[in-house]
Amino acid sequence: MALYEIEFPLGDASVESLEALLAELGAMSITLRDRGDDPVLEPRPGEIRLWPDTLVRALFDDSEDDGWMAKAHRLERLAGVLGPHITQAARIHAVPEKNWEREWLQDLQSMRFGRRLWVCPTSAPAPQDPDAVVVRLDPGLAFGTGTHPTTALCLQILDSLPVSGRRVIDYGCGSGILGLAALRMGAAHVTALDLDPQALLATRDNASRNGVLANIDVRLVADNGADARLEPAFCVMANILAGPLIDLAPTLTAACEADGHLLLSGLLRTQAYAVRAAYGAAFAMVQIIERDEWCCIYARRGV
Repeated sequence: MALYEIEFPLGDASVESLEALLAELGAMSITLRDRGDDPVLEPRPGEIRLWPDTLVRALFDDSEDDGWMAKAHRLERLAGVLGPHITQAARIHAVPEKNWEREWLQDLQSMRFGRRLWVCPTSAPAPQDPDAVVVRLDPGLAFGTGTHPTTALCLQILDSLPVSGRRVIDYGCGSGILGLAALRMGAAHVTALDLDPQALLATRDNASRNGVLANIDVRLVADNGADARLEPAFCVMANILAGPLIDLAPTLTAACEADGHLLLSGLLRTQAYAVRAAYGAAFAMVQIIERDEWCCIYARRGV
């Protein structure tokens, strides 16, 4: 399939109206990127927070177009919404044909976390380690393959926990990687929760691929977690964001058994104090481990 992109600055345009226009014009996908160096660190659930200088990339199928006439028509329509300056600012370029799934997978390598826990692509050979505990996972639409520091830190601590035969909660499961790792390490049951239906589909699919679907309960929850109704577990893991972690402190505290383990990640080092304070009354802090600017809090519930 021949593809091309139209690339232009968002400016002051409304994202919603622009997305509607691009969909009308036949865009196959729309990507928003930072044109400068202004990281968006923590949008709330359901919030769209953009950079001060945002770049839009819209992908189109060149094989369905009538040459440059169709491209010129799309630019004209965009200029009508964004202003005439768009004709000078926009860039059109061809996208080379590739097997994008293969391109993505070739950059994903088998990774070890702690002493024995491995996350490997489904096509990769098994590690040359008789004690290896292997989770098979490929990139997908839901977050979590072990490459991000927050996920890696959780897996590193999880490798050392005695979860065999115990109940585990993976709150904000994404791809399901943390819950799957717990099950591969011998956990009796995992409850995986997320507010994104796509994450639930990904978690079920990955659980099936790893042969643990019968031992995982996948649930959709509301943004505030008020409907969670969780049976207490030996280990509770939540790799989400600092704000939701603070808001969910009563829910996650109640979900952790006495003398149970708590892993909180998805937060920056500068946010660790506030998150730790939200759980300090019920938990003893064991350690805070860091990688780059990210960190993971490991705590034990009081008896």
